Amino acid sequence: MAIGKARYSFGGDEHIYVEFSEEMSLEAFFKGMAMSQALAQKRLPGISEICPANASYQVKFDPDVIHPRKVLEILEEIEREQSSADLEIETRIIEVPVLYGDPWTTETLLRFRERHQDPNSTDLEYAARVNNFKSVDDFIAAHSESPWFVSMVGFVAGLPWLFQLVERAKQIEVPKYLRPRTDTPKLTIGHGGCFACIYSVRGAGGYQMFGVTPAPIFDPSQSLPYLKDFMCLFKPGDIVKFKPIDRATYDGHLREIEAGTFDLRMRPVSFSLSKFLADPQGYNRTLVEALHGN
Repeated sequence: MAIGKARYSFGGDEHIYVEFSEEMSLEAFFKGMAMSQALAQKRLPGISEICPANASYQVKFDPDVIHPRKVLEILEEIEREQSSADLEIETRIIEVPVLYGDPWTTETLLRFRERHQDPNSTDLEYAARVNNFKSVDDFIAAHSESPWFVSMVGFVAGLPWLFQLVERAKQIEVPKYLRPRTDTPKLTIGHGGCFACIYSVRGAGGYQMFGVTPAPIFDPSQSLPYLKDFMCLFKPGDIVKFKPIDRATYDGHLREIEAGTFDLRMRPVSFSLSKFLADPQGYNRTLVEALHGN
């Protein structure tokens, strides 16, 4: 879909909000990411935060250091430069192990079936049926085979929102629970609408629950190798590849986490929106090959 000119609006004296579309799309997201990266590379005095989101981004600045109109002029200039260029970002791809249909989310969903559209099936069974998959195994394969990108991080500390890198017609879509649960296990892989998420902490939630990952994604103690630089794993623009695992592998990862030796496979990659749109499946294969060093 074509993305028109961005809409700029001031938020008080210290923020500018830049919106590309009211509808989530790969084009809108990557335009925001490309502009965010271009602005960050300028290292302008007075710009303190750049926060990408699903189809927008927000800039925080110090008006005593840089005039608000000057910030606006710079953002509009970046947009003009980006409009004639391929939308490409430098990012990384991260492999996240998932125990689908685990006992903890299964126990939880059974406690809250009166809040679900279909009290007689599990969340995985319901999601497979409404997306026209023949079986849960086929659904898990579709969920895990194509990568997802992190469109934003927030709501609670370290929680990523993920949008799958597939053609729009192949997007997995599942409604949220009719009423939110009061409990969701930590590190649950959830799904609502077209978005997946990973619950970074235990708490309330309304997304369908498909499984859990053993991998901590938010850790203030920063005890694991991949969290040494920052307590939150994910950043907007990261690409995630889910990897189905069995219970024995899950338990083995827990022992590694306890010992402080567990690590995640991740690799730096360049992502070109035009190359992806030209051949989504082929481009995804190159991303997965980059992850595994082929």
